[in-house]
Amino acid sequence: MNTESWLADTRTSYDTVATSYAETVRDLLDQTPYERATLALFADLVRTAGGGPVADVGCGPGRITAHLSQLGVDTFGIDLSPAMIEVARREHPDLRFEVGSMTDLDLADASIAGLVAWYSLIHIPDDEIGPVLAHFRRVLRPGGPLLLGFHVGDESRLITQGYGGHPMKVHVHRRRPGRVAAWLDEAGFTVEAQMTLSSAESRLGGILFARRQAGTPA
Repeated sequence: MNTESWLADTRTSYDTVATSYAETVRDLLDQTPYERATLALFADLVRTAGGGPVADVGCGPGRITAHLSQLGVDTFGIDLSPAMIEVARREHPDLRFEVGSMTDLDLADASIAGLVAWYSLIHIPDDEIGPVLAHFRRVLRPGGPLLLGFHVGDESRLITQGYGGHPMKVHVHRRRPGRVAAWLDEAGFTVEAQMTLSSAESRLGGILFARRQAGTPA
């Protein structure tokens, strides 16, 4: 499947379920203390590195963007789905949200202080992960922290029906933390911490903290 095809399927699917998805995930962080602690640690790392704008890539309806903002982070959201961005702007009118793709981030080199991709790499095929992480490295300042959340496992599954019973056509890719860490190393990141957990966010979720290596060219 070429990039244009799976991106179009993913965009259409999330446009279709945007409202139902937002309702489903709106209060998940209230049920996930370990994830809240993870996001608080990320916010501290951004501040320790000097602060600045942080991109929530694959932000969906903006709940993680808003949570980081409440933690004092200057954050903005980017999502492939225009309908998701409409929901995010409606629910969080004081924050900035943009339509965009992590496969071609429209951000200047070394322009952001941190980046979070919270369960948003799960639809990216294996052969596209390298280019996506290269974009993450390019837009991050040297030493800038990266936070990834993803589903842990070995299988990929096609989802044909989603939130609210609406039709979807997206593949969900589950990956082992070691594999994701290896991809990050190849892309010019230093992995600093990793963990797995089970919660309302994921049956088995992986969390990786990494940092763009200082002196690594964009």
